[in-house]
Amino acid sequence: MNRLLTLAVAILVAVFAARLMLFQVDQRQSAIVFSLGEVRRVLLEPGLYVKWPPPVQTVRYFDKRTLTLDDAEIVRFITAEKQNIQVDSYVKWRIVDPRLFYISVGGSVQTAEDRIARQLRSQLNNSIALLTVDEVISGRRDELVNTLTRGIGEQLISIGVEIVDVRLKRVDFAPDVAERVYERMQSERKRVANDLRANGAAENERIRADAERQREIIVAEAYKDAQSLRGEGDASATRSYASAFGKNPEFASFYRSLEAYRASFNGDNDLMVVDPAADFFRYFRDPSGVTTSRCRTAERPRRSCPVLGPERSPDSAMGDSGGLPWGLALGMMLVFEGLLPLILPAAWRETVTRIAGFGDGQIRFVGLLGVALGLAVMMLFQ
Repeated sequence: MNRLLTLAVAILVAVFAARLMLFQVDQRQSAIVFSLGEVRRVLLEPGLYVKWPPPVQTVRYFDKRTLTLDDAEIVRFITAEKQNIQVDSYVKWRIVDPRLFYISVGGSVQTAEDRIARQLRSQLNNSIALLTVDEVISGRRDELVNTLTRGIGEQLISIGVEIVDVRLKRVDFAPDVAERVYERMQSERKRVANDLRANGAAENERIRADAERQREIIVAEAYKDAQSLRGEGDASATRSYASAFGKNPEFASFYRSLEAYRASFNGDNDLMVVDPAADFFRYFRDPSGVTTSRCRTAERPRRSCPVLGPERSPDSAMGDSGGLPWGLALGMMLVFEGLLPLILPAAWRETVTRIAGFGDGQIRFVGLLGVALGLAVMMLFQ
C-alpha cells in the first residue's frame, strides 16, 4: 500500500514538474525563453521544449502568421495637381524576428501596428504628392503599391517586422471636391461629344461632296458618251438618208415635204399666212410636186404640167395683150419728168424755187398730184 502511494505521489510530482518544465511551440507561433527577465532563447520551429520552471525561466509566444492592419480611418492626401483625395488602404505584415520585435515594441502588436500606420501615412503622403489623380487611380497604381511596400518594409525591418503587401482599397475625391470634379468630367465629356459630332458632320460633308463630285463626273461622262453615240447615230442616219434619197430625189423631196407638213399642221389652232401658190404647197396641187414655173422651164411635154388657171403666155405675166409692162410705164414717167430740166432749165429752176417757198400742205398737194398723174399714166399704158 505504501509502495502504491509512493508511486502515485511520484507520478503526481513528475506530472507537475513536467507541466512546469515542458512547453510546446505550435506551428503558427514562435517563442522567446526568458531567464530572470533576459532573453535566453528564440524558438522559431514548432516542437516540444524544456525549460526551468518559473520564476527561473518563462516563455512568451508570438504569432508568426501574416497579420492585417486595416485602418478604418480614411486619410486625405494632396496630389501633384493640388487635389484632395481620400485613400483607404490596408497592410499585410508578420513578425520575422521575435527578439527585435520584443526589444523594439515590447512584443505589443498594437504598438507595432501604430508604427506601421505612421510609416504608411508618411510613405503615402510622399508618394502621392508626386503623382496625379489619374496616375494614383490607374496609371501608376502598381508602381505606387510596390514603392509603398518596399519603403515601409525597409523602415520596419528594424523592429523585426516584415511588410508582406500594401494595397489601396479605395481612392476617391474629397466630398467638397467631388462635385466640381464631376462637373468638370461632364464638361469634358460634352466637349468630346461635340468634337465627335463636329468631326462626324465634317466627314459627312466630305463624303457628300465626294459623292456629288463623282456624280457630276459620271453624268458628264455619260453625257459625253450619249452625245458621241447620238452624233454617230445622226451621222449614220444622214448617210443612210443620203444614200436612200440619192437613189430617188423625187421621193426624198416628197418625204421631207410630208415631214414639214406634219410639223406645221400638228395643232388645231395653227394659223399660217402663206400664198397658196407658194412652193410649200406644191404637193397639194400635184402629187408629183411639179410647179407651173417648173413645167415651163423643164424639158418635158406641157401635157404633164398641172393647169392652175387659164393658160397664160410668158408675156401675159407682164400685162394684157397689146399693153406695156408696168416697169416700162414707170420708166417712161421718169423720162418725162427728166425732160423738163433738160429742155427748159430756167423754167424748171423757177418751178423748183416756187416749190421751195410752199408750205407743208402745198407740198403734200403737189406730191398727191404727181402720184395721181403717175397712176393715170400707168393705167393708160396698161
